[in-house]
Amino acid sequence: MDAQTKRNIVIVGGGIIGCTTAYYLTRHPKFNPALHSVTLLEATSIAAGASGKAGGLLALWAYPSCLVPLSYRLHKELAAEHNGAQRWGYRRVGCGSLAATVTTSDIRARAQKPSSAPTDNAQLSELPIQSTAPDETTKEWEKLPKQDDKAAGLLRESPLPPDLDWIDGRLVQYYEEMGAPGAAETAQVHPFHFTNSMADLARERGANIKLRAKVTKINDTKTSGVHSVEYEDRDTGETHAIDGVTDVVVAAGPWTGKLLPRTRVEGLRAHSVVFEADVSPYAVFTDIQLPVDYIPEHRISQGQKRRHKGNVDPEIYARPFGEVYACGEPDTSTPLPATADEVITDQSQCDDLVAYIGTISPTLAAAPVKTRQACYLPRHMRFGEQRGPLVGPTSVPGLWVAAGHTCWGIQNGPGTGYLMAAMLFGDEVGEEVGKLDPRRFKV
Repeated sequence: MDAQTKRNIVIVGGGIIGCTTAYYLTRHPKFNPALHSVTLLEATSIAAGASGKAGGLLALWAYPSCLVPLSYRLHKELAAEHNGAQRWGYRRVGCGSLAATVTTSDIRARAQKPSSAPTDNAQLSELPIQSTAPDETTKEWEKLPKQDDKAAGLLRESPLPPDLDWIDGRLVQYYEEMGAPGAAETAQVHPFHFTNSMADLARERGANIKLRAKVTKINDTKTSGVHSVEYEDRDTGETHAIDGVTDVVVAAGPWTGKLLPRTRVEGLRAHSVVFEADVSPYAVFTDIQLPVDYIPEHRISQGQKRRHKGNVDPEIYARPFGEVYACGEPDTSTPLPATADEVITDQSQCDDLVAYIGTISPTLAAAPVKTRQACYLPRHMRFGEQRGPLVGPTSVPGLWVAAGHTCWGIQNGPGTGYLMAAMLFGDEVGEEVGKLDPRRFKV
């Protein structure tokens, strides 16, 4: 792209990918606010979906390998430039995997100890809730895609770290540290604050961010490509159009497939809870063996059957600002809704998480639960298999896609935004990035 040519760039989606794309566009050496306009359209609010409800783990062993090193480095540089430690909680964290065995006597002993009752804030009452059906049968726990074979290969057996004192060490069978001792291979951000900071910083440099603007149509021709974008103002119900558009970047997470079905990006629902607890900074992947007769108390009171067989694998992340985040398995029982603020949260799945984690952590068993929530992870599916994200141009001139990052969206957000800005301004990018080219998948 000629830096002296007028460009009218529209970004669809106010998650981490859309916000970092806006950030890097407005900071590109060729960006000229007199010639180049950047408009971001978001159907709800910034980070309303997975970008605000993620754990925020950053790891050099994440995937895909063509994005991870660049993005991990950019996270560090962004934090240094914009006071990220205070602004969005950027910090180093320990990371490991543990196996624990919980007996019936452990659970009974825990129940006899006094603890503060968990309480929910007003956010819980605002969430749409569904209950798990009483006749739900037991099932194997399904892991989130973050725990892949490459990550497992980096585990190194070591004793439970002394400062990982919020896990009951008596129950732990083994603990394996992730990566080499002392290596800076894992870090963390608070995803909601990070995404909103990227949006604010982009706005400071001239990006126009429109909220509650749901994109309904991207207009293009075969010869000249994209030329306008239509969106609904969700406050007034009116339809508006942005004309003279030269480029559209679709970074709508799981909703990308709704707007551009040929991308085959879809959503995978995952639940999480946030505890109010200030503990040592660790990200922990668990494998908890529960008693064969264990049924969480909330399911007993509701007359429900046990949901899982003996092993459960929740992920737990101590977070900045006095929080501990925990997420559970994905499910496909509820279709992707029209917008992020219509996501249904299954109360029982969140209560399961709280109960399972409480069996190995007295600290979290006694901690108030401030948030119960669900979101949809965006994944790119081909022939029934999950593929890597789509990052780059499509076969339609001026139409770009940056979506399908699964559970590594926060980790790979800066790298994706940086590459999208570079490609939009005509810079060369590494050949490895070509693996993510949407045109390889006939998009």
